[in-house]
Amino acid sequence: MDWDAFFTLHKDLPREGPGCAEDVLWALERAGLSGEVTVCDAGCGPGADLEVLAEALPLARLTGIEKPPQFVKEARARCARFGDRVRVIEGDMAEPGGPYDLIWSAGAIYFLGVTEGLQAWRDALTPSGWVAFSEPVRIPGPQSEAAREFWAEYPALTDLEGVTARISQAGYEVVDHRLIIGEPWETYYAPLRQRILELRAQGPDDALVEVLDAHEREISLWEAAREQIAYALFLVRPA
Repeated sequence: MDWDAFFTLHKDLPREGPGCAEDVLWALERAGLSGEVTVCDAGCGPGADLEVLAEALPLARLTGIEKPPQFVKEARARCARFGDRVRVIEGDMAEPGGPYDLIWSAGAIYFLGVTEGLQAWRDALTPSGWVAFSEPVRIPGPQSEAAREFWAEYPALTDLEGVTARISQAGYEVVDHRLIIGEPWETYYAPLRQRILELRAQGPDDALVEVLDAHEREISLWEAAREQIAYALFLVRPA
């Protein structure tokens, strides 16, 4: 992967993975969080969910953590209107600081591993703290070739029971979960699809063409099996 080409494609996209504001609001409602709470968005990307968290929790103090400087810059710009109650730092989400009433992580815990990430975050939670994270899952039923190819580079893929076992291994319990399927993926892929078209029209070099082709193939596989490709959003807490 040519990372310069990757970030050329992903520059100024609204999100870096499937999801929507309703996912964030669901987690806050199920956890009963409001008021002067502390929240971490671990792997916040360009700040889409961090912005929703800040809007939904007007008295909260929030920290977004991201490694690529480009995403840090974009998230800071996106959340600048919230002033100093929202900060975005360039750092390692395995060491988020804290303590937090909620650690939110959309599609990023796989960089650490579910069990490993939850174990790393345990000491970053308040005594009543929560973690909400999304993770790829294999849903029940026959899998098409497109669905199998879509997840071919993610050998850790398992079903809901498999992720639940990893959560239990980390010493947490699942309070609730919901599937992220269909429209929340289109929310991610539609701007990406448009960005690919724009860059192809500009005569990209070979490295960028390779990245565009790979992303276009990913989108095509999803379009061929959109009802079989899912993340699950889990709301968990230490057992």
